Amino acid sequence: MPTLPRAQRANPIQQAYEQVVVTMRSGDLPEAEQMCRRALISYPRDPNLMCLTGELCLRLRRPQEAITWFGRVLEMLPGYPRALEGKGKSLLAEKRPNKAVNVLRAAAEKLPDRVNTHLALGRALMMAGKRDEAATVMEHALALDPGRAAVTRASDALQEGRTQEAEKTLREYLQQNPDDPIALRLLSQIAMDKQRRRAAVRLLKRAVEVAPDFVLAWNNLAEVQMKEEQYEGALESVGRAIALDPRQPQAWSVKGNILSRAQRHEEALQAFDTALKFAEAHSGALSSKGHVLKTIGRTDEAIGCFRQCIRDHPQFGEPYWSLANLKTFSFDPDEVKVMEDLVQREELQDESRVNILYALGKHYENQHEYDRAFGHYQSGAGLRRQQEVYDPVQNQVVHDRNIEVFSGPFLAEREGQGNLDDAPILVVGLPRSGSTLIEQILASHSMIEGTMELPDLGRCIRAVSRARKDKVEYPEAARDLAGEDLRALGQRYLDTTQRYRSGKPYFIDKMPNNFSNLGFLHQILPNAKVINARRHPLDSCLGSYKQLFYNGQSYTYDFFELGQYYLQYQRIMDHWHEVMPGKILDVHYEDVVRDQEGQTRRMLEYIGAPFEDQCLRFWETERAINTASSEQVRKPIYTKGLNFWKHYEHHLGELIEILEPLLKDLPPEDRPGSLQ
Repeated sequence: MPTLPRAQRANPIQQAYEQVVVTMRSGDLPEAEQMCRRALISYPRDPNLMCLTGELCLRLRRPQEAITWFGRVLEMLPGYPRALEGKGKSLLAEKRPNKAVNVLRAAAEKLPDRVNTHLALGRALMMAGKRDEAATVMEHALALDPGRAAVTRASDALQEGRTQEAEKTLREYLQQNPDDPIALRLLSQIAMDKQRRRAAVRLLKRAVEVAPDFVLAWNNLAEVQMKEEQYEGALESVGRAIALDPRQPQAWSVKGNILSRAQRHEEALQAFDTALKFAEAHSGALSSKGHVLKTIGRTDEAIGCFRQCIRDHPQFGEPYWSLANLKTFSFDPDEVKVMEDLVQREELQDESRVNILYALGKHYENQHEYDRAFGHYQSGAGLRRQQEVYDPVQNQVVHDRNIEVFSGPFLAEREGQGNLDDAPILVVGLPRSGSTLIEQILASHSMIEGTMELPDLGRCIRAVSRARKDKVEYPEAARDLAGEDLRALGQRYLDTTQRYRSGKPYFIDKMPNNFSNLGFLHQILPNAKVINARRHPLDSCLGSYKQLFYNGQSYTYDFFELGQYYLQYQRIMDHWHEVMPGKILDVHYEDVVRDQEGQTRRMLEYIGAPFEDQCLRFWETERAINTASSEQVRKPIYTKGLNFWKHYEHHLGELIEILEPLLKDLPPEDRPGSLQ
């Protein structure tokens, strides 16, 4: 076979580097980092790949890790300008301005015309208290390129978590330069971080209006629209990104995620396959494809996807937990050894470490090594808790306000004023309490539609707050709703949930956290049915503690917060039973396991649907299930989950103490030894 002349041969290092840069520009920073790490296996001493990895760590807000990468480069090449700048910025992000000044001075001497370097030096000098010198350096940076300097300063502030400063800088800049697409996109990121999605959509639409070829902004717009469940708009936006660059895997992966969220699973798989055609090791596409396959019951193929992701990205933690989270999967000894070795590595990302620790916890639990399992769960939960924001006092205040507003007299005054449709069946409760099992049993009935965890009731609540001009928020704002308002809100819920239905008389909304808002639900849909999934308090809490959630449920990673949350859940459910007697059906997981037919008949009688034998063979029902219990409910009921907490009892002292008021009322056989 003839070979190309040397000048025409592709430089493999340069090729790998450029592929990472393209992925970065598409906005997929985690994937770009995985690509960098994979390239460094082949080219471990390439300074530019090492610097690029450090820059990605910094952009992903892991400055300590970034310092390590830049330090390695400087050990090989002292005075390398790119590494000096990167290390200086990382030190700055670590709030170590004096050290940052020394490093950035050296970088600025070598890069006298680089705006970013001088801006970083000016920031370091300001933080170090050298204000006069800082002002001189900043003036020099602004003189080099005024517009770019402002946007760069905002980007750096955003990267370092100084969101307020970044927003102020961008707004001031956009007053003079309203059509700068990069600044518009950066401001949209801030809006997203603050959960202001509508504002983010407006900013991104403006960005692509003034820069129609801005692929990253089209991708971002599609992702925000997806989160707002504007699926058609999201598909149109990602379609524009694909049209601009049809070989870009990130856009195809985004399209797959949109289609998956829209319950168009087969189309989603096609989109992920297209992404993998252009980047066969794309971690996001592999992992997301695996999740879709799991959701639709193609478990063996899902396992294949997750294992391929591990082969291509051995330090990427998500696929390890995805395998463990199948609940029915077992790791082989070699895989366990790899995971144990990985969690000992200092350079492993925290998020990957958490995923692997939980996977190991599940493995040792399956081997009945409960003490060893708990050690891994505890380590993973402690690390994850550091990344979560949760305020137990605020949670109590929210319940206090709901209880005060939705009193018995208040609900009685408005009885029957909402929309009288009886189609909705809400399954509520805490995670890991049997709600997916209840849903699967009911969804096996010919008259009942199984959907998913729907956000629509929460959106109706937010609409109540948004409608107030006097800044009175929910739940207090609900006091002023007239009958026509209640009917309209009930109709809104029915209209927006219609996309998940196929025409059956009833449908299930399995959003567990709706338990807080049952008074509001009763106002707008008085004939909606509510099934409260209950389980032994220790099994419910321990099950949540052992579950690594993709997002939300921030209270589950600490026993004190978990126990307090359970007490608040019990408190508000007791209130709903008191003010709405007979409206809510409590269904205990233990009762379903011991008497499935009796409990199934009880639920169907409450709903008003005739009994059907198929409900007793729920595992035969083929439907998409997107929860942690998806594989378990595709098998007949088993009893090994009853009182599972006893395997961990001597680790649960803090939780038992908090839950004592509830536990002491249980039968002796269901109480911990300390309460006998």
